[in-house]
Amino acid sequence: MTRLRPRIPRAYRPVFAHSGFRRLLPTLAASDLGDGMSGVAVAWLAVLIAPPGRTGLLVGAAVAAYALPGAVGALVFGRWLRRLPARRLLVADSWLRAVLLGCVPLAWAAGMLSPALYVGLLAGSSVLHAWGSAGKYALLAQMLPPDQRLAANALVSTSTSASVIAGPAIAGFLSTAMSPAWLLGLDAVSFAVLALQLRRSGSADGAAKTAAPAGAEQSAAGLRLLRRQPELLGVLALTWFFAFLYGPVEVALPLHVIDDLHAGPSLLGLYWMLFGVGAVLGGLAAGALRRLPLWPVTLGIVAGWGLALVPFGLSAPVPVTLACFVLGGLVYGPFPALSFTLFQDRTPAAWLTSVLAARGAALLTAAPVGTALGGPLTAALGPRLVLTASGLSTVLLAVVGAGLRLSGRRRPSRLRQG
Repeated sequence: MTRLRPRIPRAYRPVFAHSGFRRLLPTLAASDLGDGMSGVAVAWLAVLIAPPGRTGLLVGAAVAAYALPGAVGALVFGRWLRRLPARRLLVADSWLRAVLLGCVPLAWAAGMLSPALYVGLLAGSSVLHAWGSAGKYALLAQMLPPDQRLAANALVSTSTSASVIAGPAIAGFLSTAMSPAWLLGLDAVSFAVLALQLRRSGSADGAAKTAAPAGAEQSAAGLRLLRRQPELLGVLALTWFFAFLYGPVEVALPLHVIDDLHAGPSLLGLYWMLFGVGAVLGGLAAGALRRLPLWPVTLGIVAGWGLALVPFGLSAPVPVTLACFVLGGLVYGPFPALSFTLFQDRTPAAWLTSVLAARGAALLTAAPVGTALGGPLTAALGPRLVLTASGLSTVLLAVVGAGLRLSGRRRPSRLRQG
């Protein structure tokens, strides 16, 4: 053990010395990997069971059902769930996903998996997922002292990013030997293991109420402040539309692989794996951008991701579009960190929690709504045109944002006056 210890960076040694966190991290990583595989399996299984002529609609509905109900649950169940201990929230979400996702391969094996049942099971499995995610980070805050939380959050976030790389690649490989329904079954198993580990761990849920997700009053107060701060409202609007315009890509890309390229799930997994590699590398490079003006860099990221999608509409060969997805991931990687930094720099410390709560509540709807619209758009226009339209619209968003930013700098903002 003494030989291995120096290889662990100094900031992470106290975290790994915490036995509860050390046991929890592998199960969190396993559930992240299961979700990474489901990113491919959900769409691919929808393709297999879709009625003739309705493939695009069902893929859009399935992908949206795997995410959108979480946004609804975050708003609808807040009155009852925001006071629950963090561990209980995470256990409830894990068991719900384990049970309902586990029903998918069972129904598939029995020949009973209709499109309606499939979408219903996916929707039910995601109802509590936003609360489970909030409970996960609240639980970390309870388990560890303040000086160790940053290191723990970094490890958990790295696990999520890594699953974007490894999950689709594994799913693409396994899909050559088994139905994507069984991949969802593996995801269900990973959440069952997480729930059991949480039940076995013995740390108390003290301070759960203070670590619970922000309530509706805080979100409302944050929205009131945002209305008085044009710059913060602009950051939120840019982030919302950026995520919204990304949504159709999740529907159009699998259909592009099938209809335009006549390829299989391995290629789809490769696209997302390469995007994940680029995003991880780009995220690690975010620290090098600290001395650059944040607004121009952020708008440049938005435009860069949009440009990465344009070659799909030009009938570019597969190696070129794969390279574009790597570059798109590299460009996108720093965006979340820069977006949060803009909020942190422009928000008074006393209001930061309320503003971020309002930001989270608003952004929960962006990508799922875009994904839901991606199904009808892809069915009407075709996947290649939807990918290109998403890219060009994203470039236009950056141009509009730059124009509004320049016009706003010509008159004093309420933020600077405050």
